Amino acid sequence: MYGDGNRDEEVKMEEKESAERVVYMWGYLPGALPHRSPLLSPTVVRTPASYSWRDVCGGGCGFAMAISESGKLITWGSTDDLGQSYVTSGKHGETPEPFPLPTEASILKAAAGWAHCVAVTDSGEVYTWGWKECVPSGKVFGDPSVVGSFEKDVFERQSSFLTEQVSPRSQGSRSSGTIVSSTDARGSGEENTKRRRISSVKQAAESSSTGDETLSALPCLVALTPGVRITSVAAGGRHTLALSDIGQVWGWGYGGEGQLGLGSRIRMVSSPHPVPCIESSAYGKDRSATMSRGGIAEGPGYRAPGSYVKGIACGGRHSAVITDAGALLAFGWGLYGQCGQGSTDDELSPTCVSSLLGIRIEGVAAGLWHTVCISADGDVYSFGGNQFGQLGTGADQAETLPRLLDSPSLENMHAKIISCGARHSAIITADAKVFCWGWNKYGQLGLGDVIDRNIPSQVVIEGGIPRNVACGWWHTLLLSESPT
Repeated sequence: MYGDGNRDEEVKMEEKESAERVVYMWGYLPGALPHRSPLLSPTVVRTPASYSWRDVCGGGCGFAMAISESGKLITWGSTDDLGQSYVTSGKHGETPEPFPLPTEASILKAAAGWAHCVAVTDSGEVYTWGWKECVPSGKVFGDPSVVGSFEKDVFERQSSFLTEQVSPRSQGSRSSGTIVSSTDARGSGEENTKRRRISSVKQAAESSSTGDETLSALPCLVALTPGVRITSVAAGGRHTLALSDIGQVWGWGYGGEGQLGLGSRIRMVSSPHPVPCIESSAYGKDRSATMSRGGIAEGPGYRAPGSYVKGIACGGRHSAVITDAGALLAFGWGLYGQCGQGSTDDELSPTCVSSLLGIRIEGVAAGLWHTVCISADGDVYSFGGNQFGQLGTGADQAETLPRLLDSPSLENMHAKIISCGARHSAIITADAKVFCWGWNKYGQLGLGDVIDRNIPSQVVIEGGIPRNVACGWWHTLLLSESPT
């Protein structure tokens, strides 16, 4: 056992090590600097001397999130004209400040959707806040028509946002076997325009701080089944996934396109439900016994290897998970092929990306319309929407099946960490190089300009070793460590 003197030296050493960690930011964080301009190149986040960094978590629309060495959730970068996102970020602007959570426990992981956040403590408890429909209330809404007036108003306002996210280049869509032609789309254009105008008027009328706070829920503890201990969380546009220490996935929030993997289009799940990624026998107390029996994940026409889930990701309206055997499963909205099934159908249940069977997937991330994953060999695969080059394929065509990135910039590179923003992607390689690609309107690629890139492009980080990268919706954060 260490004596008090040794413990003091240990604390000093920890403080020294943590002081060597630096967080860089770039992209759209309007409150991060006085002039409110986009950050086109990596910029060091200035912090009060009282704390240092442990990890980066990305953030939501116009605000950033990271975790301090002491386990506090830190937010910054927002402005009062961002409405709901400003409230969700804790109204923290230029100066990074601890977000007021109702717990003194150390934060282990955190994630943000469009305007809701979720965090897990080192004791396995989950806290969430932001848009009220994203915060568990113990109710399950099956149809907006039967929801109370308040919840229905929230649903309509947020649906208008998702409608506006559909690519202007899209001429039609196919979802769950239903084809919508461009003629049908034009025929309904007048009605859609009318709805958007009504929505815009409603949003303008409700854009005051008071209105935004009315629609926002304060941080609350998520009630899970007794004994469930969460180790990781992910947040999508309006849904949340949580992963337990035995590899079980829980989900709640909006599920209209199947992004909660419950086998139906239930619109609102306002209490945590287990997502059936792996057969129930894989969740027994003796997981090793299940593994020896060769647990499986069911899919249409094939059986995906795996005994439990080890990784989760949420996109705008789709989700992805990785099993312990390295199989990738995806579910939810499929309009751009982001579920990797070779079609644009929605997937209502976790479905194995069968074209990747035989390739061990180690990491996955999801954006608004796209999915990117990395293999144990360090290869990068991407699929889904590609309107801004976010797939990194060198073109702008959508891909409904995973495509290996073979850009010369990644030759002999071994990808280790992956993250996705709304329409951009980022990786860190084994030799500590950072690459970004995709949408760059706000400088979220960190390349010093606002030109989109459709191939991975290296981001220069001076004087540090990149340890983690986390994309927000319109920005990117990087945790770097000074060389010893």
